[in-house]
Amino acid sequence: MSVKSSRFISFEGGEGVGKTTQIERLKRHLVSLQHEVLITREPGGTEIGEAIRQVLLDKTLPGMHQDTELLLMFAARAEHVQTVIYPALADGVWVLSDRFADASHVYQGIGRGVDAERIDQLECWTLGDFQPDLTFLLDMPVAAGMKRVHTRGETDRFETENLDFFQRIRDGYLSRAKEFSERYRIIDAEQDLGVVTASINGALEKWLE
Repeated sequence: MSVKSSRFISFEGGEGVGKTTQIERLKRHLVSLQHEVLITREPGGTEIGEAIRQVLLDKTLPGMHQDTELLLMFAARAEHVQTVIYPALADGVWVLSDRFADASHVYQGIGRGVDAERIDQLECWTLGDFQPDLTFLLDMPVAAGMKRVHTRGETDRFETENLDFFQRIRDGYLSRAKEFSERYRIIDAEQDLGVVTASINGALEKWLE
């Protein structure tokens, strides 16, 4: 692998699937291969994005209209891409992001019921044809993921949704993975941590061949 080449890799999945842990592990693996790596997240990744994140996840605020939620997500994403992701990739840095635009198609689209065409329009406006080079979907049964969430303690606004919502999220991600199979790699996240890590590293190495 070329040390100078950069890649943009996103991690997607429902609640409690272990994205944060596996992103950190993939970073260590890539650093061992002499790559410079940046970890970031959505919503967030910038000072402005993190402020928007606080609004989006704050369950003490009044109920938010689905359009407001979607627009805030893309506002944070536009700032994220322009000020963090594009510059990093231009400098030859590998970028690992905890969620990206796929999350809006699934959470706001399939989860909230926002029309897919409206999300496509926002994506085209803010991102053009830019998308991750590779997307890892960490997948596991909803009940197992939510059990992990509740063992962590305090939940945010999204994590308080009902199981039907999270089942739609899981189904939506699997459907999207099928639609964009050239970019997606589905990882069984219910396995032991080490097995999940090995699956991700193996899938990455095969993709780079």
